[in-house]
Amino acid sequence: MRVLFLGTPDFARTFLEALAQNQTRLGLQLAGVVTQPDRKSGRGRKLSPPPVKVAALQLELPILQCARIRGDAEGMEFLRQARPDVMVVVAFGQILPREFFAWPRFGSLNVHTSLLPRYRGAAPVVHAILNGEKETGVTVMKLDEGMDTGDVLAQSTTPIGPDVTSGDLERQLLRQGVELLLGTLPPYLSGELQARPQDHGRATLAPLIRKEDARIDWTRPACRIHDQIRAFNPRPGAFTSFRGERLKIWRSRNPHASAFPVPGGRIRTTGKGSILVGCGQGSSLEVVELQLANRGRVGARDFINGMKLRSGERLGVGG
Repeated sequence: MRVLFLGTPDFARTFLEALAQNQTRLGLQLAGVVTQPDRKSGRGRKLSPPPVKVAALQLELPILQCARIRGDAEGMEFLRQARPDVMVVVAFGQILPREFFAWPRFGSLNVHTSLLPRYRGAAPVVHAILNGEKETGVTVMKLDEGMDTGDVLAQSTTPIGPDVTSGDLERQLLRQGVELLLGTLPPYLSGELQARPQDHGRATLAPLIRKEDARIDWTRPACRIHDQIRAFNPRPGAFTSFRGERLKIWRSRNPHASAFPVPGGRIRTTGKGSILVGCGQGSSLEVVELQLANRGRVGARDFINGMKLRSGERLGVGG
């Protein structure tokens, strides 16, 4: 069975390498790779290849880089030359036209990091944590013309711990997704595994995140702010302001009701070198790791000492 792989970032690269390492065992042959064009990055703004291209070059696979696959004649010709029986799509970054994803005789499979129909869209991991979910997972589905609306082939669940960040969860779902894909392909291609339609009435959306979504509102309950901080770690980082400068908060402690409630954003330090910040509904949040603009990340004790932090100062005022 010939497999054409579509993907772009480092997350997708791991799937490509796993397919390459297991293609003999699974009875597959990688026929080629489609990925996004090289992009300028870094301070020198030099062109850098996407991680999937780097892996494809190492694997000596045919590569197509395409900024817009829809209506692209070169893309369709590459597809015909590759002669795939099935396509695997992981974080490709473009909407595929029907004539492309439906061309292989077994269609196209997509790996999505949520338990569909929950959290359809570009940022399922962030939204799951942001909403305080206790569980999520990975879905392998067949592509159709909708946004993550295709029939489901397999799913695998995982718990979300109270202090798990998006980065933590993405790494867990990456391992889980690779195992699920490798376990799904053989029975699907042999006809032993049949897809089932999603319950569209239970669908929820996970749209792209804006940087402004990461701004902390200290009038909200501590539990919701804690979810926000871990949801936006590592990208783009939940932020507030301190002494007129932007302050990112990377980690906080699982929140609790405060015995000494203070107004939202008001700081209370303790002799143990910790920082408690007042939040809504009489709750407080312990801030564990912080970063002022153009400085490195530091723990609470170092921040207290370095900034001569005083109880009663306030976050979220100015800046």
